Amino acid sequence: MTETKRKWLYLVILSIIWGSSFILIKKGLIGLSPYQLGAVRTLITGIILLIFGYKKLKNLTKQEFKWVVISGFIGSFFPAFLFAIAQTEIDSAITSVLNSLVPLNAILLGFAIFGIGFTKRQFIGVIIGFTGTSILVLRGADVNPDQNYLYAGFVIVASIMYALNANIIKRFLQDTEPLAIAAGNYVGIIIPSFIVLLVSDFFSAKTLNHPDLLMSLVFIAILSIFGTALAKIVFFRLVQISTPVFASSVTYLMPVVALIWGLVDGEEFGLLQLGATIIILFGVYLANSENKGASKS
Repeated sequence: MTETKRKWLYLVILSIIWGSSFILIKKGLIGLSPYQLGAVRTLITGIILLIFGYKKLKNLTKQEFKWVVISGFIGSFFPAFLFAIAQTEIDSAITSVLNSLVPLNAILLGFAIFGIGFTKRQFIGVIIGFTGTSILVLRGADVNPDQNYLYAGFVIVASIMYALNANIIKRFLQDTEPLAIAAGNYVGIIIPSFIVLLVSDFFSAKTLNHPDLLMSLVFIAILSIFGTALAKIVFFRLVQISTPVFASSVTYLMPVVALIWGLVDGEEFGLLQLGATIIILFGVYLANSENKGASKS
């Protein structure tokens, strides 16, 4: 298989896995608080990755290990809690659409922090994408007045972290084995996650006796194994064989998968919200499309 075909295959696989993550988070929140969910998700993923990847850690240099740990906090630890908190107030489908801002943020952060240039077409794509985001959030507040759309801010912050993480991997961990990155991510965050679990009353009688606890743990276990552990290895490899923006464009297809799950689960999604979603995805597409004749900004 050629590298071009491989990167597109990875992109499709990731879109299906990550597109299903939002509904799994929603189901997990039935029996868990967002802090418990984030901590359990991180711990399960960490245990799995360290079991299979701890031998790879010895191959990391001190410089690589530093960036791997930073990547762990930015790309795994904080987003796990941010998405869970956001979905206590907004639908899983909306969360997935807002997550589509990752490629746009990857462009902006790549320019601002890493000095990576961008084209005029990419800049226009960023403007269009954020315009669609504004419409989606404002319209969502009207369609679902019982939901607090200020919580969309948690998703936006998480998308910025994901974008920063993609740039860090491309810049500092380009030649590092994906499994070593994935396992190393959790060396730094597994203990903080356990501390969060302890202070979140997970081991209290109220939580342990919750009728939906077991099913919620099953959903989060599925999310941890496939949506985090396996997907991370695939994503890191995708970044290495492509670019941060291409890898982040997995968010083109994720909302489609998430929207299908959301509609099946009875979530409301109006025509204007659909229009805003199309605007966002068009902006992301424009920002990620090649335009060799465009001047660098």
